[in-house]
Amino acid sequence: MEEEGKLLQKYGLKNKRELWKAQSILRGFRRQARDLQARLRAGEAQARRETDQLLGRLTRLGVLAPGAPTLDDVLALTTEEVLRRRLEWIVFTRGLAPTVFGGRQWIVHGHFSIGDHRVTRPGYLVPSAEEGEIHYAPTSPLADDEHSVRVALRERLSAHPPAAEASAPPAPEGGA
Repeated sequence: MEEEGKLLQKYGLKNKRELWKAQSILRGFRRQARDLQARLRAGEAQARRETDQLLGRLTRLGVLAPGAPTLDDVLALTTEEVLRRRLEWIVFTRGLAPTVFGGRQWIVHGHFSIGDHRVTRPGYLVPSAEEGEIHYAPTSPLADDEHSVRVALRERLSAHPPAAEASAPPAPEGGA
């Protein structure tokens, strides 16, 4: 319970249900990996294709590092690696919001877009390809560089970068 509380606080989750959803997503990936390992040992050709699809999906999502991931890498994943792909966490670590909780509120209020689409779900799992497309929504008052909140945020970040970046994994080389 104490560990759950720390994760709730660190990743700005509203309640334990959000943590449990991330754990459920991870359980699904791990269950599929265990099933595929057994089917590969049995020599199924279809299992090889499904393995490639699973590993490709997790790599595109940014949960697995690009390269040559294996099913063992999927089995070694933690809940935190899934939580790090949530929009609220990425907005905070990129310095677009003052706190992870502030980022969550701004997302819910519609201040962020990914590409041309406004996203209002803080729990949206951001694929690696979309991570560079996160910006303030054009209709948001925060889109103005001279908005008082953004000026204060820039000043604060220049003096004290977010502590969360120190605990975030390094960005993959050559990626967005």
